[in-house]
Amino acid sequence: MPRHLFLSVLLLCLSCKVANKNSMMAQNPSPMEEYIRPHERVDGSGFEGKKIPLTGIFEKDPLLLMGNATSRDSVNLLIHFHGSENVVAHAVDENEGWVAVAVNLGNGSSAYGAPLASPETFDSLLLAVKNLVTKPIRKIYLSGFSAGYGAVRAILKTRNYELIAGVLLLDGLHASYVPAQTPMANGGQIDEEDLAVFKKLAADAVMGSKIFVFTHSSIFPGTFVSTTECADYLLEATGTRRKPVLREGPVGMQQLAVSTQGKFKILAFAGNTAPDHIDHLHGLFHFIRLLESNSP
Repeated sequence: MPRHLFLSVLLLCLSCKVANKNSMMAQNPSPMEEYIRPHERVDGSGFEGKKIPLTGIFEKDPLLLMGNATSRDSVNLLIHFHGSENVVAHAVDENEGWVAVAVNLGNGSSAYGAPLASPETFDSLLLAVKNLVTKPIRKIYLSGFSAGYGAVRAILKTRNYELIAGVLLLDGLHASYVPAQTPMANGGQIDEEDLAVFKKLAADAVMGSKIFVFTHSSIFPGTFVSTTECADYLLEATGTRRKPVLREGPVGMQQLAVSTQGKFKILAFAGNTAPDHIDHLHGLFHFIRLLESNSP
C-alpha cells in the first residue's frame, strides 16, 4: 500500500476510535468553518436597567433583568434558561414591556432538569421575582437555549404547567434514541417519553390555549435525537406541515422553512456548525416577539 494511503487509513481509524470513545458526551456539529453567514452577535453593553441577583434558589444566582422605563401598565415575564445574561438583557432592551430572568445552571439538560423537578423550586423563583417587580405580571413565558430545554421540560411536567402562557425553544430540544445511541437511519427510534410533555404543549398550542415557538438548526449530533428530528416528531404528532421558505433571519440567519398551526410555530434554519447553533441564542431579541404575534 502506498505510504500516503496507509497514513490516510491510519488517521481515519484513529479518528473513529476517538469518536466512539467520546460519543456519550459529545454533540458533533460540523468541524468545518464557513463564512457565508455573518453570525452577528449582541453583547448587551447598552443595557442600563437593573440586574438583581435572586439569591437562595440555586447554587448559582439567577439575574433579574428590568429596564429602567416602560410605558406598559403591566409586563411580560420571560424566564430564560442557558445563555449569557447580556443576551437576555439585550432582548429586554429591544422589546418594551418585558422583564426577564437569566438562569444558568451548568452544562447538559440534566443540570437544568434536576433542580426544577420539584415545583416548589419554580414557586420560589416566581415569588422572588414578584417581590421585586413593581408592575403586575401579565403573562409568564419560558425560554430555553440548547440544554436549557431540560429546565423547561421539568417545569412543564409539574402543576406549574398551567401558569405558563408560552414556551420558546432556541435550537434546544433533544431526546434519546431507542436503542441508545442508535440513529433512526440505523434502525433506532425516538424515546417518545422524552418528548411527551412537549407533544402535549404543541397540541395545546394548536388549539390556542398555549403558545409554543421552536427554532432549530440543521445540526445532527449523532448519539442523541437532533432538534430537526424532534421538530419532525412534533409536526407529525400535530398534523402540521412544513412550508419551505427562503428568507433572512436575525443576526444573519438563513431560514429554510416555517410550520404554523394555531399558536404552534416551528422555524427551520440552515447551518450545522457551532456558530449556527449560537445564532439561535443571539436571535432571542427577535424570537420572543413571536410569543405575542401570529406572524411567522
